[in-house]
Amino acid sequence: MSKVKIGDKFVGAGEKCYIIAEIGINHNGSLDLAKKLIDGAVFAGCDAVKFQKRTPEICVPRDQWDIERDTPWGRMTYLQYRHKVEFGEKEYSEIDKYCEEKGIHWFASPWDEEAFDFLEEFKPVTHKLASASLTDTVLLKKARESGRPIILSTGMSTLDQIEEAVGILDVEKLLLAQSTSAYPCNLDELNLNVIHEFRKTYPNIPVGYSGHETGLAPTLAAVALGASFIERHITLDRAMWGTDQAASVEIGGFFKLVKDIRDIEKALGDGRKRVYKSEENSMKKLRRVNSINKMAVNL
Repeated sequence: MSKVKIGDKFVGAGEKCYIIAEIGINHNGSLDLAKKLIDGAVFAGCDAVKFQKRTPEICVPRDQWDIERDTPWGRMTYLQYRHKVEFGEKEYSEIDKYCEEKGIHWFASPWDEEAFDFLEEFKPVTHKLASASLTDTVLLKKARESGRPIILSTGMSTLDQIEEAVGILDVEKLLLAQSTSAYPCNLDELNLNVIHEFRKTYPNIPVGYSGHETGLAPTLAAVALGASFIERHITLDRAMWGTDQAASVEIGGFFKLVKDIRDIEKALGDGRKRVYKSEENSMKKLRRVNSINKMAVNL
């Protein structure tokens, strides 16, 4: 498995797991809340935070524009709501500056070409293409043309669709994530062993995991299975307004997740069997025979 450079970090073979805290739209249109979530990701020890960027008129089907819904800001149309939770140039400029001060990467998932062009103005370390965009050929080609590393999620996608998307993108700058697009996702639909299959099918592409389950154990299992990067949604409170909050991890949980991932990395080792110095006293105390040769003589 090769490596891909994201900003000042390498992701892939022999490198630490790259940990992404997905803020998405859990900021609910509040820059102050977004900064608190960035602070939480920094506190937890994450490598990056990720947002989502849409052009509502492009991404919301026309027949849903005028459907009204109750929101924390009162009753409004769905199109008005989508605009309410979108950040513009002012907010992203502040996010860009804030993340640089905090020493953490930031990037976003562009859901349309206009959003992609908007994000390109900030020269992000990478772009993340959501599972919903895996079959968007125009967006995939635009991503390749940018020359930036691309993280591609594979939820709700067939192997043929994934193969087609991989064929469009630059495999030397591609990272592939196993994902299931349900929020929250049932444990029996996470299918973490796909990580193994992806690593066999695409040996030169770093493979990771984008999780939407509740709890931390499956994400830790993904790291043990060889995920080079992981992505989980982050929130201040899972009971907050928003469709992604229930499948998110609160800051305390994220701190534990990062710590446990780093412990797993240490515990996995390099795979070469050896006798450690710390075992020498135990060997002297507990073994009657300390070599095969001595055992053979005794026999």
